[in-house]
Amino acid sequence: MILKNTIERRLRKKGRVRKKIVGTPSRPRFTVFRSSRHIYAQIIDDSQGKTIVSTSSLSKTLKDEVKGAATERDVCKLVGKAAAKLAL
Repeated sequence: MILKNTIERRLRKKGRVRKKIVGTPSRPRFTVFRSSRHIYAQIIDDSQGKTIVSTSSLSKTLKDEVKGAATERDVCKLVGKAAAKLAL
């Protein structure tokens, strides 16, 4: 019961945000999903409906750095920097 309510609440919040924010080719949308164990980031162009860049704390390129990170906040910073580097 609790899980269903949590998912529904997250989807309602996502719907409210998506009504207002749209990614364009010149300024794509940056999306972050955080599960209980990992963090995922995507850069999306909504006009074409395509994901330009995606990375996560599970990616092979970040695996060693994520293991050496002291806190979850450091992992988030690593994933964000990796997404920015890939986007360039």
